[in-house]
Parts: sequence; C-alpha cells; structure tokens
Amino acid sequence: MFSVLKKLLWFFKAQWKRYTLALSILIFVSFLEVIPPRLIGVVIDDIHQGSLTTDRLMMIMGVMLGLMVVIYGLTYTWMRQLFGGAFVIERLLRSRLMGHLMKMTPTFYEKNKSGDLMAMATNDLKAISMTAGFGVLTLVDATVFLVIILFMMGFLVSWKLTIAAFLPLPIMAWLMKRYGKIIHERFTKAQNSFGELNDQVLESISGVRVVRAFVKEKDDQAQFKATTDDVLKKNIAVARIDALFEPTIKILVGLSYMIGLGYGAFLVFNNEITLGQLVSFNIYLGMLIWPMFAFGELMNIMQRGNASLDRLNDTFSYDADVKNSEHPVVVAEPDTIVMENVSFQYPSSPELVLSNISLQVKRGETIGIVGKTGSGKTTLLKQLLREYPFGTGSLKISEVDMERIDLQTMKSWLGYVPQDHFLFSKTIRENVRFGRPDASDYDFYRVLDLASITKDIETFPNGIETTVGEKGVSLSGGQKQRVSIARALLKNPHILILDDALSAVDAKTESTIITNIRNERKGKTTFITAHRMSAVSHADQIVVMEAGRIIEKGTHDELMASHGWYKEQYTAQQIKENLKNEEKEVHSS
Repeated sequence: MFSVLKKLLWFFKAQWKRYTLALSILIFVSFLEVIPPRLIGVVIDDIHQGSLTTDRLMMIMGVMLGLMVVIYGLTYTWMRQLFGGAFVIERLLRSRLMGHLMKMTPTFYEKNKSGDLMAMATNDLKAISMTAGFGVLTLVDATVFLVIILFMMGFLVSWKLTIAAFLPLPIMAWLMKRYGKIIHERFTKAQNSFGELNDQVLESISGVRVVRAFVKEKDDQAQFKATTDDVLKKNIAVARIDALFEPTIKILVGLSYMIGLGYGAFLVFNNEITLGQLVSFNIYLGMLIWPMFAFGELMNIMQRGNASLDRLNDTFSYDADVKNSEHPVVVAEPDTIVMENVSFQYPSSPELVLSNISLQVKRGETIGIVGKTGSGKTTLLKQLLREYPFGTGSLKISEVDMERIDLQTMKSWLGYVPQDHFLFSKTIRENVRFGRPDASDYDFYRVLDLASITKDIETFPNGIETTVGEKGVSLSGGQKQRVSIARALLKNPHILILDDALSAVDAKTESTIITNIRNERKGKTTFITAHRMSAVSHADQIVVMEAGRIIEKGTHDELMASHGWYKEQYTAQQIKENLKNEEKEVHSS
C-alpha cells in the first residue's frame, strides 16, 4: 500500500521543508486536540465531587478558548503547506509529462492512444495529487493521531477499557487490506476504460464530417453508448468496493462504542475509573471515528495513487527512439546533403520503405520528388526530420553524419510544411508567427504575399486577426496550405521541406507561389514533393520514386528526353490542363 510513497520519495525530498513544517504542525495540533476532552472530564469530576469553583471553571474555559484559537491558526498553516504541496506535484508532473510528450517520436504515439494520454494528464495526475496531499493527511491521522488518542485513553483513563474497546480493530485492518487490493485492480481497469472513451470522443469530433457524410451518426452514438456503459460498469465496480469502507468502519467503531460504554460503566461502578474519565474516554472514542475513516480513506487513496503513478511511470519509462549523440559535432550551417545507399523501414513495418537511396544535394538547390502514391516520397523527407531512428547507409550534412549533429541544431535549420497541414485554434497572425514570434511586420506581410494568401485574408471580416478554429476548420484546404507555407517561409530556414504542400491550390496560384519561393530562397536548399509535375519542373534535380527506389533522376529537360514515367505524367497533366483552359474559354465566351 505504501509503495506509492516510496515512488514519490524524490518529491518529498525536494519539498522537505514544506512537508517537515506541515507534518510538525499537524502532529503538534494533534496533541493539542486531545487536551479539551481531558479538561471536560476534569470539570465533570469536579462537579460530581462538588469542588468546582467559578474561578476554576473560568480558567478551564479560558484555556479551551485559547486552544481553539491556536488550533485554528496552526490548522490553517499546515493545510496551506500540505495541500500546497499537492498542487506543486500536480503541476510538476503535468509539466514533466508535457515535456516528455514533446520529445517523443511518432513510434510512441503509434503505441499510445490520445485518450489514454489525456486521462493521464487529468484523472491520473489528480489521483497522485490527492496522494501527496489528502493521502499524507490520512496517513498522519491514521497513525500519529490514533496513537496519541490511544495513549490518552490507555494511560490517563484505563488500559483495560482501551484494550476491550479495540478488539474489533484486527478485523478492520484485514478488511481494509482486502478492499485496498481490489480497489487497485478495479481502478486501473476503470482508468484504462476512461482513456478509451477519451480516444473515441476525439475521433468522433475530429471525424464528424466523415461520420455525417456516410450517415453513420446512429452507429457512432451506439458505439459511444457501449463505451460509456463499459466506463460506467467499471467505475461502479470501483464504487461498490469504495462504498464498503464507510459502513465497515461505522459498524466496527459502533461495536467499539458498545464495548467501551458497557465495560466502562462496569469499571465506574467498581470505582476503577471516575465518571469524568468515562466521559473523556467516550469523547476520545468519538474522536477515533475520523482516524478510523482516515485509515479506510488512506487505503483507498494510496491504491488509486499507486495505480495512477504506475500508469504515468510506464509512459515516462519510454525512451525516445531518436537521441542526441553523446559527442555531437558542431556544424554552423548545412551545406551539402549526401545520401548513400540509404535504406529504411518503419518500426511497425516488416518491409523496407526506402531501398538504396543515393542523392547529392548542393546548398541552394531545389530538389523535386515525385512518384506514385506510396512510393516513399514523404518517408525520404522524414530522414531529414529525424522522426525515426536512421536506417542503414549514410546521410551526411556538411560531410558530417546526420546522427552526430545536435538534434536541436538540426531542427533549427528546417522549415516544414507537411501533407496533413495543422493550424492552431488561434488567429492567422499567431499561426504564421508561430515559428518566429519576433518577426517584424514587414517580414510578416511579405511572407503572406509570397504564399499568395494576402487577397484571401483581405476578404475575412477580421483580416489577420481572424480565428481559424480548431485545426483551421474555418479555412479552405488551399487557404490552410498557404498559411502553413507562410509560417514556414517566415522562419526563413536553411532547408525548406514542402511535402505535397500545393495540392489544394489551382495551377495558377501554384505557379505564383513556386516563382516567389524560387526568388526568395536563392542560396538556400528546398525540397518539394508533389503529384503535379509542374510544381517541380523548375527544380535543379527531380527524383522519381517507385516502391521506395529512385527510378529516374535529373533535370526537367533530361527527364523529358529520357521518355520515362516523368514524361508520361507531365505530358498527360499538361494535356488535361489545356483541356480545362479551353473549356473555361468556351464557357466564358
């Protein structure tokens, strides 16, 4: 049960001043709280013996009033320190979890669902926070406070009466241990089920348009109901055991009351204890109800916290696939990029996705990469992004193995516009400035012009302050692509990667953007993957891929002369484009 406290020992050591102060005051307050019942017993004995005077009564009442004030002030202090520690660990672990997630590679997210990660960041962290706050409180109250009350009952009233009243305790200890074990198992299942629910809700919201398009609303609702029923079932299973704690403790404490009252009356009749001592004993017995409850809550909280911490530690134990070199080589700027016989397969794939790729890129060149869907174009670019462990072969930048270059340095060189362009639920201004918040207004508006998005923005009611919605939902596909391109251009990277970033714009807009990029990025390297050959026809090198291999390579003129796949596709696309233009002219006339 207390293994969770051992796992959190690093935090308690870091916050030892806070917890030492909180626990010291809490224990001191526990001593103060057992004084009033003893004073009440003294007053009752004085009344019974007829020796109580007004001065003595006023003195005792003054002492009790003073104790109330002191206890109030000290309780405020220890609660602020103790529960403040709970908030600190929740914030610390949440920051650590976020930092860990930001370092993780795609392999990690293939193995962990978004819903589970959200459950960790909410429910699990809250359970751990409860352990560091309320859990520590129940631990002290279930041990130190309990011992203090037992001392007062045993040594200042009657040890025989105390032993008799505590006969039910061994039964309670066994039951609490049994309940705690079951709680741990069921709570872990409930948290996993909650993670699956989160994941399904995320998918349903993200894919709501697809669900509606296929008229699958009822099916999605039925699946959601089944998942929520499963979550409900597992949480009810937890609640069934949780609900046993309080009645079990009440029954056993009630049994202790019966024994204490019955046997205590017997001892009073036999003059072994006074009436005042019996009253004090019963007050102490009433005070024991909370430590008994605290014992039950302690088991519950510790098991929940332990289950949540185990889930969190499993996530923290996952090492990133891509790591920095132990002895990184300093490279000021990327010059040449040389790939020699590069082969690669995804961790979850049994087959090679790239096979014997060789490519030499000089600084300032534009490289066009084309090929059929699934030919490996995006995977080739991901070798530069270092999202996965490098495969076999050699990839050197400025004659240094890429794996020996510092990760942060490598990523600072890159500007990336992915196929699945992502915009934050912020304004257009904030999205474009994301990679370079300190950019001047001149540079900001210039990249909007370069990405050919200025005229579109002028039609929006709030212009650049228009909020694009979650994932840019309020923008068209072409507008999202152009905002993403502007964001990458504002960073002004040494290496710009456009992964099919012009697929949603028309041919005229594409031509304008390509021309702007060529003029803007002279002396800097650019990689462009595309399905339209016109997007790469200007490139210094064009690479044609098929099944993870390079089947053609050269300039536009060279590839047209070779009469291969590139020429076939370029010619077919040009004919199609000409037919479209002719149709437009016919309709316009």
